This record gives sequence, C-alpha cells and structure tokens, in this order.
Amino acid sequence: MEKGYIQVYTGNGKGKTTAAFGLAVRALGAGKKVFLGQFMKGIKDSAFKILEKLDNLEIQMFGAPTFVGNEPRYTDIDKAQEGYEYSLKVLKSGEYDVVILDELNLCFITELITEEQFNHLIDQKPEHVELIITGRYATDFVKDRADLITEMREHKHYYHEGVLARKGIDF
Repeated sequence: MEKGYIQVYTGNGKGKTTAAFGLAVRALGAGKKVFLGQFMKGIKDSAFKILEKLDNLEIQMFGAPTFVGNEPRYTDIDKAQEGYEYSLKVLKSGEYDVVILDELNLCFITELITEEQFNHLIDQKPEHVELIITGRYATDFVKDRADLITEMREHKHYYHEGVLARKGIDF
C-alpha cells in the first residue's frame, strides 16, 4: 500500500469490533501484517480462538477483566496508558500495514487518555499504514482526521428484550 487511510467505526449499534476483526482477516489474507490493540477489554472473546492462530497478527489487550464504569479505576487508567505507549511504539515502528485500535474512542470519552494523546497517536501514523479506530462516541476531532467514517446505528436489539450476550455471536 502506498497510502494508508484512517478509518473510524463508531455509533451505538453492534458491529464495530466485528467489522475491524473482519478487516484484519482480509488484510492478513492479502499478506499484510496487522496489529490489533484492544483498549478497555481484558477478556478474550470467541474470535480470539481463531485470530491467535493466524500468522502476521499481533494482538495486545489493554484493559482489566471488568467493565469500565462511570468512574474509571486506577487499573483502567494504567491499562489505557500502557496501551497508549505500546500503540505509539507500534505506529512509530512502521512495521505493520494495518493498525487497529479497538475502543480507542471510548478511552477518550471516559478520560483514560487525553485529546492530546489521541491526536499524537494519529500523528505518528506512517503514510503507508491503514489505521482503524473503533468505539462509540467518536468526537469531532477524530472525525475531522478520518478518511472514512462508518456509523453503526441501532434500530432494534434483542438485548432490550432481555437476551444477554451470546457466545460466538456477541462475544
């Protein structure tokens, strides 16, 4: 790839992480090297059983095994900062063709990383790297930097009928 773009998957609907994982598989199939950093998540979902077997893919998780609530704990902040530093190193290396920063948008909204840090990460993207940023509540400063924005909108969800997340479908 001569030029890599910045893609943002956002919105309240289901499918942002799933879309990013699909893009990772497509890139790997084309012989590209992919980094997948998951912020705010410390529990591997079902997709990891397959993804971890693939060559040319590095996965790092930067979250505690519990959900980040309205008041992030020190462990949440520490994990997000660890993810920020690691992702910065990954981007600066230029070693990867595709860099996915899953749930990075939420890290800003929950004040786990600053706007300055967020912009600094984007600034470090080498020309050839495709950068994918996911998570609800993408801010205007992120949207302004993006080349592609996909917004997942919830029209209807079985969760509201009492159906909890199902293994292999929702996680």
